[in-house]
Amino acid sequence: MQAEAEVWSTALANRFLAGPMNAFWSALGVAHDPAHPWENWLSMEILVVAIIMLFFAFLRSRLSAENPSHLQLAFEGLYTFVAGQVHDAIDHGAKYVPFIGTLFIFILLMNLIGIIPGFESPTQSPSVPAGLAIVVFLYYNYMGFRSHGILRYLAHFAGPVWWLAPIMLPIEIVSHIARPLSLTIRLFANMFAGEKITMIFLSLTFLIAPAVFMGLHVFVALLQAFIFMLLASIYVGGAVAHEES
Repeated sequence: MQAEAEVWSTALANRFLAGPMNAFWSALGVAHDPAHPWENWLSMEILVVAIIMLFFAFLRSRLSAENPSHLQLAFEGLYTFVAGQVHDAIDHGAKYVPFIGTLFIFILLMNLIGIIPGFESPTQSPSVPAGLAIVVFLYYNYMGFRSHGILRYLAHFAGPVWWLAPIMLPIEIVSHIARPLSLTIRLFANMFAGEKITMIFLSLTFLIAPAVFMGLHVFVALLQAFIFMLLASIYVGGAVAHEES
C-alpha cells in the first residue's frame, strides 16, 4: 500500500520513467519501491524547474528596453527587491544576487504550486527543504573559503582571541551545523502544516472558508520563501565579511 496518493506527474513518471529512476536509486544504495520509484516531491520539483526554465526563456525572448511589458516590469521589481535584500545583508553583494534570487524564486514557486488542484508543494516533504539547506550550507562556506582563504576562514571559528578557542570552537561548529537543520525544519513544518490545513478546509467547506485559507497559504508561501532567502543572505554575509582594521 502506498503511503500517499500519486499526483499526475508522479503517475506519469512511474509509468514511463521507472527504469532510469530505479537504476539511479540502486546506484545510490537507497531502498525504494521498484514499482513506484518516483515520489511526489521529486516529480513536482522537476516540474517546477521545467516551468521556471520555460518561463524565463519566454520572458527573455520578449525583453525590451524601449517598451517593457507589464510582466517584465514586475520581474524587474522582483529583482530590485531581492537585490536590495542581498545588498543589505552582504557587503558588495552583487555577485551573490543570482544565487539568492534563484533560491527565492525556486522556493516560492514550489511553495505556491500546491494551491493548484492536482499539484503538490514539494517543500511539504522534508527531503526538499533539507536539500536546499545543505546547498546553502555548502555555498556560504565555499564563499567564505574563497573570500578569506581556508586558514583565515577557519580561524574565525576560534573567536577573536586565541585563549577563547577551546570554548568558541565547539560553539561555532554546533552553531553552523544547526543552521541546515533550522532551515529545513522551518520551511518543511510551515509548508506541511499550511498544505494540510488548506486541504482539510477544502474538503469540509465551500467558497468562503477555503478562499480564506488559500489566501493564508499564499501568505505563508511568500513569507517562508522570504525568510529562507534572508537567512541565506545573512549566512553568506557573515562568511564573506571582512573585519575592519
